[in-house]
Amino acid sequence: MLKTSYFKKEKVNFIDKGKGRVVVLLHGFLGAAQIWEKTIDNLSTSYRVIAIDLPGHGSTPCIGYAHSMELMAACVKAVMDSLKLKKYVIIGHSMGGYVALAFADRYPDHLKGLCLFHSTAYADSDEKKSDRWRAINLVKASKTVYTKNTIRNLFATKNLKYLKEEVLFAVEIAKQTSKQGIIAALHGMRDRPSRDLILGLVEYPVMMVIGELDTILPAEQLLEQSQLIKNKSVLYLEHDGHFGFLESPKQTHSELRKFLRKCY
Repeated sequence: MLKTSYFKKEKVNFIDKGKGRVVVLLHGFLGAAQIWEKTIDNLSTSYRVIAIDLPGHGSTPCIGYAHSMELMAACVKAVMDSLKLKKYVIIGHSMGGYVALAFADRYPDHLKGLCLFHSTAYADSDEKKSDRWRAINLVKASKTVYTKNTIRNLFATKNLKYLKEEVLFAVEIAKQTSKQGIIAALHGMRDRPSRDLILGLVEYPVMMVIGELDTILPAEQLLEQSQLIKNKSVLYLEHDGHFGFLESPKQTHSELRKFLRKCY
């Protein structure tokens, strides 16, 4: 189930489970393939699921000082090419969505569908870019404090009290991310371009998952962005923040299955 590929002479670790049509899961910032555990178990009964540790996350090492979304997309392509897989649906959570959009931009012929799971096609605002710089300084000061606080902020505040196991699970995965890996990702996210044009151009299905209580990406902005999509599906999670697949797994898995049937 746990496999290894190579990109720029470095090992890339990924989970490969199930048989059939292919679904690629890309984790978010401070995540790893393992964060998708429940989703992998659910979807792999009907699909072949590939979940990748992106550069600087999980057990995949850093590949440079800054990990651009294009570099991470090229890493994903290297893994899929090593498996000789040509067509697939990519589901990207947060930063993983930015990587998925870079992939869609560079390798459009390989996609059967794209899901932006608490993610956006817009570039960082000037304010957000400043926040990335502040985050880099916080990581340098104390990686442990930064990762714990960041993960807690991804959950809806009201969910923290009864999702303690899920929060701890996400925090433990975040701890695996090296200081260098965190900083490289922050640089890459800060410098990424807008890719909203893609949403209006592609013919394959595109899904957006939106959390009403998401403090990272405002729900209103994402709903507005969803209007750009030609062939769209929208899942609006009224009680969730930025971690829908951990906050409402049954609902998200059910809707992801509907979306995948649409793609295939």
